[in-house]
Amino acid sequence: MSRIAILGATGFIGRNLACAFADDPAYAVVGVRHRRPAWDHPRVAWIHADLTNDADVTRALSGADIVFHAAAATAGAGANVADPLALVVDNQVMNARVFAAAHRLGVKHMVWFSCSIMYASSAEPRRETDYDPSVPLHPAYRGAGATKVYFERMAEWYAGLGKTKFTALRHSNVYGPHDKYDLGRSHFFGATVTKVLTARDGRIELWGAGTEGRDMIHVDDLVAAVRAAIARQTGAFGLYNIGAGEAVRVGEIAQRIVRASGRKLDVAYDATKPSIPVTIALDCARARDELGWRPAIGRDEGIARTRDWWRTHRPTGEVPA
Repeated sequence: MSRIAILGATGFIGRNLACAFADDPAYAVVGVRHRRPAWDHPRVAWIHADLTNDADVTRALSGADIVFHAAAATAGAGANVADPLALVVDNQVMNARVFAAAHRLGVKHMVWFSCSIMYASSAEPRRETDYDPSVPLHPAYRGAGATKVYFERMAEWYAGLGKTKFTALRHSNVYGPHDKYDLGRSHFFGATVTKVLTARDGRIELWGAGTEGRDMIHVDDLVAAVRAAIARQTGAFGLYNIGAGEAVRVGEIAQRIVRASGRKLDVAYDATKPSIPVTIALDCARARDELGWRPAIGRDEGIARTRDWWRTHRPTGEVPA
């Protein structure tokens, strides 16, 4: 039985990973948490750790065969624009300590979640080799994007030292159960679901112009990509785009969420509010060819699943309209 340590197991991606792998008898799952309380599962053991602290990182990773590093400071466009340092400094410290500890402790395989914000804005799907450091990113993405690229390179370097296999997943915009749905911290998709399902005056308002393009992937498809990586990656280092392969306008996604809700709502836009007007789509041929992975959940199916989960769990504490 392989022992998996899931860093950030109370967060969005980490919790979905923990639920999926805890239900698999081939794995013993350790959830690593910091500020959020542990949630109950009979096959998840918990460790409390501050991943900016080296001793805590060592304790969290000790004995692990596989590490899923899903711990990160994240926020929506408003917080990202208002305080970009909040999404950079702690992530830099955590990544540096976790990568070094994985190598030092001889972890067999570490999967780390990069993202796609280092790509220049384009509706044409981007391959892993299309990243061009000479092309300036949107100001809101420059610090975090540079951090992601740097640690991708560090993952490749550590993998080359021969102790630990590393996988870096450049995922697109992920959505689904256990995401943030409060309007103060959530990303576009989670915020829109909450707005649609709690609207009381026949309308919702979106930040920006609604023309921004997002490649949306359901979290279950991301979990499937992780499974594929630990089962099929042959090289010491793997860098893979993980997305749906198509950029869809934010306004269209909002309209689809409205239709899925069964409610009659008008959608308005406020271009004075913070938004990040870029369009990014991912070419995922490498993951398909090397890992046998491709997304399986269509856009409307994923929206319907998220709607049903939200209605069951009421993640914002709101009373539905």
